Amino acid sequence: MYWLRIAFLSVFLPVVVFAQTPDPFGSKPAEATAAAVAPSAPSAASAPANAVSAPTGYVLSANDQLAIEVFGEDDLRTNGRLNGEGNLSLPLLGSVRLSGLTLTQAAARLTELYGRDYLVNPKVNVTLVGYAKRRFTILGQVNRPGSYEMPETNPGGIDLLEAIAMAGGYTRIAAPERIGVRRRGNGRGDQLIRVDAKRLARGGGGNFKVEPGDTITVGESIF
Repeated sequence: MYWLRIAFLSVFLPVVVFAQTPDPFGSKPAEATAAAVAPSAPSAASAPANAVSAPTGYVLSANDQLAIEVFGEDDLRTNGRLNGEGNLSLPLLGSVRLSGLTLTQAAARLTELYGRDYLVNPKVNVTLVGYAKRRFTILGQVNRPGSYEMPETNPGGIDLLEAIAMAGGYTRIAAPERIGVRRRGNGRGDQLIRVDAKRLARGGGGNFKVEPGDTITVGESIF
């Protein structure tokens, strides 16, 4: 019986020793491997879902609505309209004038201000989320005279003929060749522009853009 025990141990002992041999590749449990993977760096802030597509070079004005995001600084996130002076109230900075600037210039301005006293290498994103309410007035010989809001798809202005259509078109005694457009001047007083819309309709006068604040008066035929 003694020799049988020796034979038994000689057969199974190497198996036991092999099972206790450390993994030559030094592999780790799955949990440790996952924990050792560094988390990915956060991505830059994306544009808000309600952002509008501004034309290239669009210049901000009073009552435009903006979304401001500072990368990595959720407390500085702002969504608001520029006030009547074209200023926006921002965390830490207070009231900052942004009207007269493009979106790119506004982002550069805020980057400068935040970087001057508060943040190291701030990354600021400025997004337009709503145009200011832009209106024009049309009077005289149209079917529905009054004040109208310009479509947000045309922030730079609409064609005169489109404006007349919005007001229900001409009355039967209208004189399309005698239209006056009163336009506010930039500190230089109002400007009165004479437009022949009959010629525009024939395609001989190009387009005439109505701008926010314009007052259009359609003349009356003298016959």
